[in-house]
Amino acid sequence: MNTIPDLEARLAAARYVADEALITALSLAIGLSRPLLVEGEAGVGKTELAKALAAVLDTRLIRLQCYEGLDASAAIYEWNYQRQLLAIKASERESLSAEAVEEHIFSERYLLRRPLLESISEAKPCVLLVDEIDRADEEFEAYLLELLSDFQITVPELGTVQALSVPHVVLTSNGTRDLSDALRRRCLYYYMEFPTEQRELLIIRSRLPEVEAALAAQVVRFVQALREEDLEKLPGVAETLDWVAALIGLGMNVLEADSKRLHATLICLLKTETDLKAVTPEVVSRLVGRAA
Repeated sequence: MNTIPDLEARLAAARYVADEALITALSLAIGLSRPLLVEGEAGVGKTELAKALAAVLDTRLIRLQCYEGLDASAAIYEWNYQRQLLAIKASERESLSAEAVEEHIFSERYLLRRPLLESISEAKPCVLLVDEIDRADEEFEAYLLELLSDFQITVPELGTVQALSVPHVVLTSNGTRDLSDALRRRCLYYYMEFPTEQRELLIIRSRLPEVEAALAAQVVRFVQALREEDLEKLPGVAETLDWVAALIGLGMNVLEADSKRLHATLICLLKTETDLKAVTPEVVSRLVGRAA
């Protein structure tokens, strides 16, 4: 994987269609062993990028799904307290000193590795996906800095754990809050837009090769036009693929074949009550006209 065309071909084999700028960013992240921060709207393919990278590198994907309140015990490590208690009870019969018991129970045998620590404990470099980092609290970013800077993690009871291998790190963000400058400085950066019409068509043909060319082209033009409407949540690529699969399942080869049924299938694209009410049959007819 020494060239950008080679990486592009491997991503295509993993059924991920990327533009040259993204492939370049990914190639640099791999070559420089730097984390890649990918921002963009929900549904544009950020998470799928990490999955495709793991497939391209033929390595394990370790995913940390971020959420509000995420802490070190869920992201880095925690101790197996049940086993530690059993070990303490067992040590009472052996009359061990407090120091000996402490040294025994705070050993790697009782350590539960969570995604961040697990990612640097792999013999072969894995892909670490830190998904939706913007959903986590700002304080959580501090936990990441040591890992992203030096690929090591400090466990107070054990000391500093050095990486057995350097993981390929992909961080994603939907932009719901600003990330710290300290985090951004440690990463390469790429902003992922919604795909162009041509690229979205390639994605459909890659993921759903059974779809007829005419239907795929109509779907893409419809969805591209739908994204220009005043919606609360714009449909992403995943929604487009779901819609195509639904249309195929219903035997609809062209969008104008059954307007009533077509309108009913928009639940695949629109995910809020407001958006469903806003896209009336009249709006659908207009969009179908643009897609024809």
